Amino acid sequence: MNAREVLIVEDDPAIAEGLSLNLRLHGYLPAIVGDGEVAALRIFEKAPDLVLLDISLPRKNGLELLSELRAANIFVPVIVLSARQDEFDKVAALRLGADDYVTKPFALAELLARVDAVLRRSSRAITRPTAEAPASEEERASPAKPEVEKHLAFGRVAVDTAMRSVTREGTPVKLTHLEFELLVFLVTRASRVFSREELLRAVWGYKRAETPRTVDNFIAQLRGKLEEDPEAPRYLVTVRGSGYRFDP
Repeated sequence: MNAREVLIVEDDPAIAEGLSLNLRLHGYLPAIVGDGEVAALRIFEKAPDLVLLDISLPRKNGLELLSELRAANIFVPVIVLSARQDEFDKVAALRLGADDYVTKPFALAELLARVDAVLRRSSRAITRPTAEAPASEEERASPAKPEVEKHLAFGRVAVDTAMRSVTREGTPVKLTHLEFELLVFLVTRASRVFSREELLRAVWGYKRAETPRTVDNFIAQLRGKLEEDPEAPRYLVTVRGSGYRFDP
């Protein structure tokens, strides 16, 4: 299997070189870009397998670049790296379509685990195996995976799982890759309650629950796009003290 290419968009040479060295040691093929304008050209020309994207960049910041990519329907996986502790930046990055958000300073082992998890998810999304492979220990421990129907519907929302498209009252609704995965996961397991930790393992692919608040942000985004009243959701329901469920 070819090495997966990871583009590091970071203007601090020490951080960029450190990430590059460790990614290479773990079998990835890293490349470094120091500003947002050059990164945009590089990604539009040939998208890498994953982007590690700093927010504070010269010429074009990370959030602007992420918005530009998603507006152009370029869904390369992106992990945002930022020294900012502000919750607003994290929510903004996730709403723009980031696959994950890591605050500096970060533990290298944690970041590498997240890189691996995001790449596993993106591989599952584009791979259609011809034969059923034996279940891994992690998959056996995950909640049962029902066979997903091509068409799902609730209220005024219709989901085409084959085309990965969603409409509300016939109007297309743009969902990020992870928003779509989370929605389908919950809809196909209606009435079951899942904790944040279970959702992180099953949808995000994390073996440990490092960022449970990530789930809250994604649920809020889905409610805003799909519920009639996001403040009093009918379908994506909070089960206080336990997690979330989808009510059919």
